[in-house]
Amino acid sequence: MTKAKKILFVTQEMLPFVPETEMAQMGRYLPQAVQEKSREIRSFMPKWGIINERRNQLHEVIRLSGINIVVDDTDHPLVIKVASIPAARMQIYFIDNDDFFDKRKLAFDENGKEYEDNAERAAFYARGVLETIKKLKWSPDIIHCLGWMGSFLPLYIKTAYAEEPSFRDCKVIFTPSTDKLTSAVPANMDGIIAFRNATISATRGLGEKKLVPMLNKLGIKYADGIGFLAENEELAKYAEGLDKPTLQPVAMEDFGIHYPTFYDTIWNVGRVEEEEG
Repeated sequence: MTKAKKILFVTQEMLPFVPETEMAQMGRYLPQAVQEKSREIRSFMPKWGIINERRNQLHEVIRLSGINIVVDDTDHPLVIKVASIPAARMQIYFIDNDDFFDKRKLAFDENGKEYEDNAERAAFYARGVLETIKKLKWSPDIIHCLGWMGSFLPLYIKTAYAEEPSFRDCKVIFTPSTDKLTSAVPANMDGIIAFRNATISATRGLGEKKLVPMLNKLGIKYADGIGFLAENEELAKYAEGLDKPTLQPVAMEDFGIHYPTFYDTIWNVGRVEEEEG
């Protein structure tokens, strides 16, 4: 079995940059565990407004910043920042934009209300990561998307970016969000999703009127494999119905045992047939 050597992690949360949650723990310790198994990694997360740039020593990477990403016919400048976690020998790339992240919290505002543009934020984040990877001229074998903020990536990888050299041969893993968000799918979702040949048709048959449940199913629908953070009978059944390989919840101390093997398994699906053909 060929090893998946290059792993891209696209998470919505990571310690120590945001408060501790199960997702933030996974975002922090899974990449480290995989790197310690001699895999090359890159990690991305949103530059949420609650992140203290001075304390965490973030700085802008000018050569990667400067492009505009259009979401629902509106231009949004992409800014890339970077910081490191010395204890883990990890470098973290941050996707930033004044409209979506500056002085703003994660999914909820200071009054506990869900942001109305969470879908736009997720679409911008997904495309910001992919455009940055292209600039880095780095081709991941596996892209692991964690949480609702990464849910558009499997779709874009399989459609809008399918012929890009950086992503042509990669496989995508999706970890559904455990966030209890209740806002409805926005009326302008068609404009939010639309990019190249990615369209609203991707959401047909998902049967969800709430945003995050829909994004979870969208991520599962277009991913090559699913790694669950927590047990979810409904989503497990949905993944099974689509014949998606799954990895059920794994204890944090066992990340380095189970996930590299899961990545290798997904990476090798179809490869023998292609080589023989």
